[in-house]
Amino acid sequence: MGGTQAIVLRETGGPEQLRLERVTVPDPGAGQLLIRHTAIGVNYHDTYVRSGLYQTLKLPGIPGLEAAGIVEQIGSGVTGFRPGDRIGYVAGEYGAYAQRRVLPVERAIRLPPAVSDEQAASLCVKGLTACVLLTRVHAVRAGETMLIHAGAGGVGQLLVRWARALGATVITTVGSAQKAAIARECGAQHVIEYREQNFVDEVRRITAGRGVDVVYDGVGHDTFSGSLDVLAILGTLVNFGQASGAVLPFSISRLSARSNGIVRPMLFHYLRERDALDAIAAQTFAAVADGTIQVEIGLRLPLARAAEAHRALESRETTGSVILVP
Repeated sequence: MGGTQAIVLRETGGPEQLRLERVTVPDPGAGQLLIRHTAIGVNYHDTYVRSGLYQTLKLPGIPGLEAAGIVEQIGSGVTGFRPGDRIGYVAGEYGAYAQRRVLPVERAIRLPPAVSDEQAASLCVKGLTACVLLTRVHAVRAGETMLIHAGAGGVGQLLVRWARALGATVITTVGSAQKAAIARECGAQHVIEYREQNFVDEVRRITAGRGVDVVYDGVGHDTFSGSLDVLAILGTLVNFGQASGAVLPFSISRLSARSNGIVRPMLFHYLRERDALDAIAAQTFAAVADGTIQVEIGLRLPLARAAEAHRALESRETTGSVILVP
């Protein structure tokens, strides 16, 4: 195929380690597609890989797990896709921070007309994550009360909107008055500004001491202990990320006070079968089409400014999704 521009990580560290380079892209082999990216999703997972918290990318390597684009070539044995098709993907194989890449066909998701490329680049991790968290990890029932941390963030907004559509009462934490307004616009009935208020005290007040049925916590270190404290009897803590750092070890006997449970899900485990990937993607895209969820692009930057995208995400000053445009 020839060369293309990509963000290459040669050693872990700060955002400055993300550098634009010229790389070679092979022709697609058997069961592969050559994709020209049109929009690339940026996720907290990417920052963990860059910093070295997750040592899952062989260096030097190209980070990034999700993107949308156009099929340019197909390899031998490929069925169901052809050049010109619009696709999105979330891939266990890194490599999304590039103008072009070769992708295993089993990772490709055909995009419906109602979903734009930028929406897809924001949904293939965050949207599918929200779907899995709310319908499979803990299947939300109407009438439940929940706490969602970071309700104005990319995943947070989707969780708030979707949970409200399912009939849940939503309490969320945010870091500023601006983010509080966004969370309320998404449908959260109770918004806690965690820099000004103690979220444990506030959740207990809001629930009259009962606690919540489920906590969705993608923050990790700073919120984990408090998230356990606000669970109701038989409540579940879903820890799906660690934006503030890794969760410290704790005594398992702590769960016995209210017969609580903890789940630490990984999205790829739920997408490992093709039928499951198609079903979860279809459910997510349908939620966009019927207005259950909306995709808010909070920051859009050229591919060459990937380091700036990471700095913005890690500052917790972003709202909605962050995407790179090749």
